[in-house]
Formats: sequence, structure tokens, C-alpha cells
Amino acid sequence: MPREIITLQLGQCGNQIGMEFWKKLCAEHAISSEGVLEEFATSGVDRKDVFFYQADDEHYIPRAVLLDLEPRVIHSIMNSPFAKLYNPENIYLSKDGGGAGNNWASGYSQGERLYESIFDIIDREADNSESLEGFVLCHSIAGGTGSGLGSFLLERLNDRFPKKLIQTYSVFPNQDEISDVVVQPYNSLLTLKRLTNNADCVVVLDNTALNRIAAERLHIETPSFGQINSLVSTIMSTSTATLRYPGYMHNDLISLVASLIPTPRLHFLISGYTPLVAEQHVSNVRKTTVLDVMKRLLHPSNIMVSTSRDKHHNHCYISILHIIQGEVESSQVHKSLQRIRDKKEAQFISWGPASIQVSLSKRSPYIQHPHRVSGLMLANHTTIASLFEHTLKQYDKLMKREAFLEQFRKQNMFTESLDEFESSREVVQQLVDEYHAATKPDYLSWSPEQRNP
Repeated sequence: MPREIITLQLGQCGNQIGMEFWKKLCAEHAISSEGVLEEFATSGVDRKDVFFYQADDEHYIPRAVLLDLEPRVIHSIMNSPFAKLYNPENIYLSKDGGGAGNNWASGYSQGERLYESIFDIIDREADNSESLEGFVLCHSIAGGTGSGLGSFLLERLNDRFPKKLIQTYSVFPNQDEISDVVVQPYNSLLTLKRLTNNADCVVVLDNTALNRIAAERLHIETPSFGQINSLVSTIMSTSTATLRYPGYMHNDLISLVASLIPTPRLHFLISGYTPLVAEQHVSNVRKTTVLDVMKRLLHPSNIMVSTSRDKHHNHCYISILHIIQGEVESSQVHKSLQRIRDKKEAQFISWGPASIQVSLSKRSPYIQHPHRVSGLMLANHTTIASLFEHTLKQYDKLMKREAFLEQFRKQNMFTESLDEFESSREVVQQLVDEYHAATKPDYLSWSPEQRNP
């Protein structure tokens, strides 16, 4: 029985990465840009109904809801070759079309106002599913719609569907660039509180690392949004490969999440992918083996989250899952795991099992793959705390001067007081403390009251 997943795309960033994700899924399942199954699609090994459903005329429609408070990106999708793929009833644009002005509070309060209209769409999609497993939310944490409306939806989804999983693909801002969104630290902190309290699993997509990988690994000097989004869609499609090409392990979202997240709050995952090939550099194809792919996945230069060194904490892996695709025999996997273990290439926590889990996944028979073997790593690593610490530092700098708070004070949540900021800071600080505590052997007896020095 399929365990369906509904994808929610929010704001400019969420809709752009969502669009690339659906392009990739259509190619992998041989579905045309209008939702029609291609004539050459004869192989029956894939499970399309996790992410698509069929209309009465048999064409495939994504289980996707597209939401935005300003029309530009959704209009570009509706003028693209993929316009007929989506169910037009599942596209929601705010009537006034003014957007959230890169302000979390504006996005959140518009969510309160548009609650009924948005949940009419989500409820209809949920009712259309036989055995809904959960929701996947694509958004950015730094702007207005993805962060504010995204935060509102996370809270409400928890209330309305308490037993359904919520996974997010959350894009973190580029730390190497001066942002044109001056209130980015406020937006990020307020969203992080909801990602901590209301999501079951957050795949962190860090623009800093994605730009570095595009420059260093793919030799693209100034990567475009399209090229970065293509990297993101590769992560998203491969991380769902075991759901769409089911094997005997990790063939639903709960088994993927449960294998990586030992305690409820430590649910922020980093990812890595190898080998990466830019479309214009197909000549860079090299020989791949299972051992080579698994070792490269553990190398910091392939990891799509940029974290700083921390001398005070002995950071380590909490869990690792490698999804390996291609021509692979299980004996090669066992040998590779043994080699990695012997050389101690991954440092694990002392309070849990120290092993790399491997899931072998089929690949789409309809796409030409330049490499014999490719792999994705999803991992839970305590060094992710440095990303949250960076957000706290940026927030403290702004809040110390009470800078740029006027736009927030105009919204209901902040007219009386700014307590929501302090509450969010407390939640994120506790998250950082818990990740630091997880590096120590006595983590299982740790409680939030014990502040790390």
C-alpha cells in the first residue's frame, strides 16, 4: 500500500526548488511535462503514487500545493512547459499579491488571515490520499513568506494532523554574502523555533555550502539560482528514491527518519552527494566504486552544510545513512564498511550504535546515468549547532541595538511586546546546548536545565 506524501511549496525559494524537484521526478518516472506517461515507460518497478495521483484521464498530477504571497515565481511556473502538470486548484496566490516584504511577522499574520483558504486545499489533498504518511515542506528561513507563512503552517499542520510526519527542506542563507534582507537574523531565529518544535525532520540546505560546492567541485565561478536549485533537487530526489523504488529497507518516510533521529529535538540533518557532474562538464566523468563513493560522502568538501570548527566540543556523527544507487552488490558494501570502520573515518557518539547504515536503491531506467555508482549521505552531526550559533550571534547584534523592529511592531504578535523573540532565542539556545551535550557520554541523562559552559 502506498504511503502518500504531500509536498507544500512556500514562497519564492520553496516554489523554485519545488519546481526543479518535480522536473526531476517527471524525468525519473518518464512522465511528460503535461503529466502523460511516455510510451517507452514499460518498467513497472517504480511507485509513482507516493508523490503523484492519476486523474480520470489517467494523466499524473503531483500531490503538491503551491503557495505564495506574491505572484512572480508562480506566474513563471504557470508560463513554463510544466504549467499543465499541476492541479490549478492547488495553487494559492494571495489576492493582494503584495508579498510579505521579507518580514517574518507579515508572512505569519497573513497566514492567520488566509488560514481557511489554504487548509481547504491541504485538507482536500489529504482526503484524496488512501494512507497519507506526511508532508514535505520546501521553504527558505530567511525571507518573509517561506519563513513566516512556513512557521504558521508548521504549527497548524501539527494541530490538524498530529500523527502525520512533517519533513522540511529548509534553505539557510549564504553567510559569505551581505544579505539585502536586513532582518534576516530575526526571520531565521523565529523560523528555527518552529522547525525545532513542530517538524519531525529538517534537511538543512545551506546556501553557503551549496555555492562553495558549485564553485569548487563543479567549477562554476558565479553559480546561478538555477544551478544551485538543480543541486538541491538532486538531494531531494535521491533522498526520496527508496520511497519511489522500494526495496526491503527504508521504503517509507518513517523508516528513513527513525533510522537517523534518536531523540525528538536532534532532528536537523546534513547531506552530501557524489559524484557531482555539471551538465556542461560531462567530460569529467570518472570511474566510481562503492568504497570510493562511500569515502567521498564522508569528506567535508562534499557536505552541503558549512559549519565552523569548534575547539570546545568534540563534534561527532549521531547517525549516518548512505543511499547508494547503481550497479552494486551487497558484498561490496560490506567490504567498504569494514574498510571505513578499520580506518576510523567517521567519529561517532559514544552513547549509541556506531555504524553507517546503507540502503541500496534502484535507479530510474529512463535516465542515462554518467556514473556506475552514485551516493547520497543523510547524516545527523553535532557540528550543525555552529550554524544555529551563527544565527544567534547575528540576532544578538541586531537586537542589542533594537534595529529594524518597526515592521515587526506593526503586526499583532509584536504590538504589545517582543517576548516572541526572547522565547525563540531560548528555544534555539536550548537546541545548541542539546547538540553540545550529545557529544558527551552522559547525554542520555542530560536535561535542558543543565546549561553547557
